[in-house]
Amino acid sequence: MGWDSKNRFRRQYVMSQKPNTPQPPRWAERLLERIIAPHLREELLGDLYELFQKRVRRFGSSQARWLYGLDVLLLLHPRLWRRNSANQHSRHPQTTDYSNPALMNMLSNHFKIALRKLNRNRSHALINVLSLSLGMACVILIFTLITYHLSFDTFHAHQDRIYRIYTEFHDDKIRYNTGVPNPLGTTFRNEHPAVEHVGRIAFLKKRVVEVSPAKKFEEDIAFADPEFLDIFNFPLVQGNPKTVLHERNTALLTERVARKYFGDEDPIGKLVHVDDSLVVRITGILHDLPPNTDFRSEMFIPFDNLKDHTPWMVEKDWWFSVNSEMQCFTRLKPGASAATIDATVLSAISDKYYNQDMAKYFRFKLQPLADVHFNPNLKGYTEKKNLWAFGLIGFFLIVTTCVNFINLSTAQALGRSKEIGVRKVLGSRRGALFWQFMTETAVMAGLATVFAFLLAYLALPAVNRLFEIELSLNPLKNVYLVTFLPILLLIVIFFSGTYPGLILARFQPLLALKGKISPRQMGGFSLRKSLVVTQFAISQLLIIGTLVIANQLRYSRQADLGFQKDAMVILPVPNNQKSNINTLRSQFSEVAGVENVTFFDTAPASEDAGSTGIRFDTRTESETFPITIKAADDQYAPTFGLQILAGRNLHPSDTIREYLVNESAVKALGLPSNQAVVGKDASINGRKGTIVGVMKDFHNRSFHAAIDPLCITTRSENYSHCGVKVSLANLGPTLAGLEKNWSAMYPSSIFTYRFLDEDIARFYKLDNMILWLIQAFSLIAIVIGCLGLYGLVSYMAAQKTKEIGVRKVLGASVFGILWLFGKEFFQLLLIAFGLAAPLAWWVMSRWLNDFVYRIELGAGIFVPAIAITSIIAVLTVGYRSLRAALANPVKSLRSE
Repeated sequence: MGWDSKNRFRRQYVMSQKPNTPQPPRWAERLLERIIAPHLREELLGDLYELFQKRVRRFGSSQARWLYGLDVLLLLHPRLWRRNSANQHSRHPQTTDYSNPALMNMLSNHFKIALRKLNRNRSHALINVLSLSLGMACVILIFTLITYHLSFDTFHAHQDRIYRIYTEFHDDKIRYNTGVPNPLGTTFRNEHPAVEHVGRIAFLKKRVVEVSPAKKFEEDIAFADPEFLDIFNFPLVQGNPKTVLHERNTALLTERVARKYFGDEDPIGKLVHVDDSLVVRITGILHDLPPNTDFRSEMFIPFDNLKDHTPWMVEKDWWFSVNSEMQCFTRLKPGASAATIDATVLSAISDKYYNQDMAKYFRFKLQPLADVHFNPNLKGYTEKKNLWAFGLIGFFLIVTTCVNFINLSTAQALGRSKEIGVRKVLGSRRGALFWQFMTETAVMAGLATVFAFLLAYLALPAVNRLFEIELSLNPLKNVYLVTFLPILLLIVIFFSGTYPGLILARFQPLLALKGKISPRQMGGFSLRKSLVVTQFAISQLLIIGTLVIANQLRYSRQADLGFQKDAMVILPVPNNQKSNINTLRSQFSEVAGVENVTFFDTAPASEDAGSTGIRFDTRTESETFPITIKAADDQYAPTFGLQILAGRNLHPSDTIREYLVNESAVKALGLPSNQAVVGKDASINGRKGTIVGVMKDFHNRSFHAAIDPLCITTRSENYSHCGVKVSLANLGPTLAGLEKNWSAMYPSSIFTYRFLDEDIARFYKLDNMILWLIQAFSLIAIVIGCLGLYGLVSYMAAQKTKEIGVRKVLGASVFGILWLFGKEFFQLLLIAFGLAAPLAWWVMSRWLNDFVYRIELGAGIFVPAIAITSIIAVLTVGYRSLRAALANPVKSLRSE
């Protein structure tokens, strides 16, 4: 049996024995079957198949398919394409001699000529390499950013069966919360067999961890069930996986935090204090968390200790308390359906533990782990549509880059017409000329890829700082990047070089030697006009997008929020006992520069405020809308400048006695006026009180959301923050005085402060990131477009050399010559604007739909966009046109 037959038999045998065995990507096999020489085909397919199966066992089927595709691309070498034509139909094909130097000599010759041409036309080569490098660098960064976000929490074993249980509140609209009532986790684990593991975890931010009196740190900590480490793949470096998180008063640290706390000492057995309420012993060390996970806590304490630290979060039978930090994860058994569990198991829990009305209000659902990073309703980092938008921008940049290359190459083609004529007279064929130009394109694209990677590597730290992430451009650790770079290179070579190569190869030798190549033979000026219109349209689309986002964010910063946000210092209150609060208020008021002091749970604008139900006056049923509730003292309204439209402010109290409501609450109650609600009783969150005043509406969240019905009441046990209105004239000493008094009151805590306007700016953090990126990409697209414009003007100047000479001899002015060029581009600019403006309006209208309070798209956006593009075009075209207009007409007409 021959070697080919053995390969065929071996592959067919393996496939027949294991019909469910993962298979290589069919497109790659088909590509090999169509290209590889017949006498090599079976051997290569057999070897690749065996290698694929080994990788499946070692890496898994997904990565094995990626590597298989990469192997196939690396095998696309001309030496494997050759067929022994003499023996192609023979029963016993002979071995072909691939050591024939003719092919290698031809490739070497193409390469040498390409280098000589690039050296001779350095400016042309530099412009092309620069434009390709800029575009490809952006695409590399965009690809890395997209794959980074798509990789979040995909490293966990059985990640497709891991879900987070979340809460939906059904009233007049559906609201979402990442948390669940504390009893749900135990109930779901004990009563329903469809799950393998259930783990509760409570995330608490910025807790004080004391290693020694001189070493205190703020850490994000988590209280987790032991099953948490069974569900997720966070491996231990030290410690017993069977006992960690089982024993109370113990803790796990990551390697990074352990080094920060103890240096090179062995951390096992060490004691640390957490918020003065817990003393825990280190019993295990976890590997450092990878950057692509949404779990950022690096200290884990057994869930049973949560009742010692934060008892209100774990009231055993309290099903009405839903906190976003109290989360529950589960891993389903193989074959279990999440949709079925939503409709049956979780629905049954609501029906069992709530009355009929509340069962309709509280609903629980499963959220796939893959959706956690991308769901904005459940505090996801970003939406997938943002990633696809970046991908589309990358596509536009590659199109702009390739269009620019084509324009420059065809503009230079006229200067090579005589060279092409001589080559054809000496016997060169179209194919050889085409591949010669493709070799030149490949050399420039190869150099551009190297420079693009270096540019992307240099820009990476800035991108990481902007997004506060940890992107890496290490090809040795990123199989996707290794695959993407050669694919990107091939795409750029093909789309940039094919059209100019075909144009050059089809020149007629006689006309080429006479220098009488017509614009039609150069591919037609209309095509290059279309390409420039494309560049203009892409640039204007990005410019309009930049202007819309910048104006919306400026509006968000400058609009009246309904309260004072400037010069407001926010301090934490670790212990809110009445005596501590009164002492701090007195001490802070004596600090020079302090104008007012208030204590509260959340600031006027905050995403952390909770909402609850309301029953108004003598109505027998609760209202169908939720009301946002804030706990604050009587100084809250005057300190933040809240306006009282009807009634009065709250009286000083430590308990709930009175309520302030806003205008939106009055409207939601269906009352005819603000005064109609004053003096009426209301039961909010089960606590009865009298509504004593109505506040003017203020923005309690970002402009993405509408103003909620809202109430404020006194309840000192909930005061977790202190707001201090200060004078900015002497801010340094004022902050020093606040720190001195605060540290004296809370010596075991770490003094921190922030400004309210900075907190509000964080509402638009992602929007600002998007703005920064689009600004950068717009600038790069404009630079690349300018290079393309320069190429087209150069082509026009070369075509109109004699026309310009004749016009100047006949008395044409410099301005007239400039207008000869300018009118062409003004028309192209208007056409591009006509294409870009409707598309930009549609895209940005959809983006603005995410804002309840937003700007209007009008002439103030589109007129500056076309003005910016026009100025850039005038500067670019004007420089080259002026050179042509000032040229000596005698030289241009001498050949006639």
